[in-house]
Amino acid sequence: MKTPLFWKQKTFLSTLLLPLGWVYGTVTAWRMRRARPYQASCPVFCVGNITAGGTGKTPVSIALAEILKSMGKHPFFISRGYGGKLKGVLVDEKKHTPFDVGDEPLLLAQTAPVVINPNRAEAAKLALQNGADCLIMDDGFQNPTLHKDFSFLVFDGAYGIGNGRVLPAGPLRESFEGGVQRAQALIILGQDVQNLAQKTKLPVLRGQIVPVSPQKNKKPVLAFAGIGHPEKFYRSLEECGFDVAATRDFPDHHFYEEAELDALVEEAKQHDLEIYTTSKDYVKISAKFKPLIKVLGIRVEFDDQRVKRLLKKYI
Repeated sequence: MKTPLFWKQKTFLSTLLLPLGWVYGTVTAWRMRRARPYQASCPVFCVGNITAGGTGKTPVSIALAEILKSMGKHPFFISRGYGGKLKGVLVDEKKHTPFDVGDEPLLLAQTAPVVINPNRAEAAKLALQNGADCLIMDDGFQNPTLHKDFSFLVFDGAYGIGNGRVLPAGPLRESFEGGVQRAQALIILGQDVQNLAQKTKLPVLRGQIVPVSPQKNKKPVLAFAGIGHPEKFYRSLEECGFDVAATRDFPDHHFYEEAELDALVEEAKQHDLEIYTTSKDYVKISAKFKPLIKVLGIRVEFDDQRVKRLLKKYI
């Protein structure tokens, strides 16, 4: 789904939904307290969040894997595989499709091996059997099945915690205070508009999402995205110097039908526009359309040396 606008402020509608938020938050806290997580025989690093919608977890996970590899480690990602029909498999980029394993695992597999399973404990066991010496949980901060040695909470600095209320009254999966108690560090991407760094004594890493060498052209752009906050993608294009003439939003993790892509291509032809999308969306586009659509890749930049210092006592 697309992130509701009322999650940004304390509106009348969000107040009406507050009782449901209290129930959701109570159930989440109860699940975490009663959990008996599996203890893996290698370090487990979680890259999670406490807000629904896109915060930048996947590019942070990729950056973390690159840092661990530079330290001589052999990390594996473990992921739920949201949207895929398979579970308990090691992702094979040549064989699996987004319909099999989800969109994000195919992106992660370009950096390090990925095991998908909603049960993260079982995913960890399979990764260890295949040679992992450390694990990165892409999401799963609220999943109690696997013990986490170090958890990063990722926040979009501009969005922060929205209206500060718990689902469905706001974007939070649990209270900010409750989540911070179980984490070891915060990663804030972009400007910290809500001053989250002042609300915790945990180490805070500042990062930026940086476009990866996009090839510019003279044509204006039709941009589309099926992510939690598509406006961030459109803003990134504009910051790179693109003239974004039109945008089309789709639900997060959306699987594109041929008719939808045909409509985008036809619109672009009529108005002489280039089509751009995200890496996460591009992996879900059929081969027929890929030559017609371009990608704005991104990476996360932060203090690698500080991350290494935080991780060293665990590896």
